[in-house]
Amino acid sequence: MRRSIHILFLMITLQLSFPAAVKAQSEAEQLLVDEVLRDLRGNILPFWVKYSPDPSGGFYGTIRNNGMPVPQSSKGGVLNARILWTFSRAYRLFGDDTYKELADRAQHYFIRYFIDKEMGGAYWMVNADGSRADRAKQTYGIAYAIYGLAEHYRATGNEESLNQAVSLFHTLEKHAFDTVNGGYVESFNRDWSKPEKYGYDGSGVAPKTMNTHLHVLEAYSLLFQVWPDAALEMQLRGLINLFTKNILNKESWHQKLFLTMEWENLEEIDSYGHDVELSWLLYEAAEVLGDKELLGEIKTVALHLVDIQMAEGWNEELGYLNYERVNGQLISKIEWWPQAESVVAFYNAWQITQDEKYLAAAIRTWNFVKENLIDKEYGEWYSGLGADNKPVVNRPKADLWKCPYHNSRMGFELFVRSQQNYKNNEYE
Repeated sequence: MRRSIHILFLMITLQLSFPAAVKAQSEAEQLLVDEVLRDLRGNILPFWVKYSPDPSGGFYGTIRNNGMPVPQSSKGGVLNARILWTFSRAYRLFGDDTYKELADRAQHYFIRYFIDKEMGGAYWMVNADGSRADRAKQTYGIAYAIYGLAEHYRATGNEESLNQAVSLFHTLEKHAFDTVNGGYVESFNRDWSKPEKYGYDGSGVAPKTMNTHLHVLEAYSLLFQVWPDAALEMQLRGLINLFTKNILNKESWHQKLFLTMEWENLEEIDSYGHDVELSWLLYEAAEVLGDKELLGEIKTVALHLVDIQMAEGWNEELGYLNYERVNGQLISKIEWWPQAESVVAFYNAWQITQDEKYLAAAIRTWNFVKENLIDKEYGEWYSGLGADNKPVVNRPKADLWKCPYHNSRMGFELFVRSQQNYKNNEYE
């Protein structure tokens, strides 16, 4: 009888002989990957295939927990770019024509309705019919546009997607890059003038944020893999340096979330999900550059980030990552996306070190997700748990922020990293 993932990994901790421990570890890791892939291809992606396409064009801006759309809801650029990225990568990895159809649909809609063809960049939001709803330009949103379009090119070879991604890179460098202090300014009006309020998050006074730089880093890492341009390489190296020198507080090993133009911290917030996410995205960026010396430096940073979040933010007994700490007070709500990011971060730390504690942490967090966040009735994951530790069912499965990105990316990462040759239809 096939043993559970819990029992298999328990064997590793019972002072087994070295060969037996290695075998148990291998089996536990294989079960983790198998279960995550089944959820990805049998639950997450099918939900979006079934419920997200809008017959009038593109994808619905809001989908309720039970899969019912809100047809008149505005459509966010971030959600659409994440859908574009998700199905492009799903097609590249699994070769399913349904994934390509949705990736192409997302690419067509994004370029037609979100790209500002007159002034450059991408809109933050459009109305349900594609007309302009919010003409603001957010660097965060444009980073995701680059990310989605670069992955579409990587998956399909569509030159239009690459050209648009490169154009958006040049647009960000022209308008958003701070030539004095480095980094990228948060927000602009449509004509690239200074807005009355900065950002999509926080109090609106921070011209720079951690989160925007995190996803510019991610987008540039991917773009460099399909377009290894010298100027892009320089900016990617600069982003890594900014994180290690300006955004990451190496005394606390937490990132500064909201910053001035000169990188002064504006709020005391420790965001555990973003910190574990940085650990593996920073390592990925250094890997992409192929610089062994830099990778060695970032390895130390990545492991410090994971260790601190495990010690301060991770509930070892139950296996979930807390949300954040604000002014020293723990905000202990349970959100869906930090769990997905922590699985990848723990798995990455295990790959780097082969220290079994990290694999055990990845497995324990996955078990928490499996038991508490997967919606077995309607599909996908719940957005979080309430104070009673029960799923929150009155929040949408899709909106500006809830998307198929964090949890599908977890599946993609474990699939690629495990180096297993899965058949395309094994998890359907």
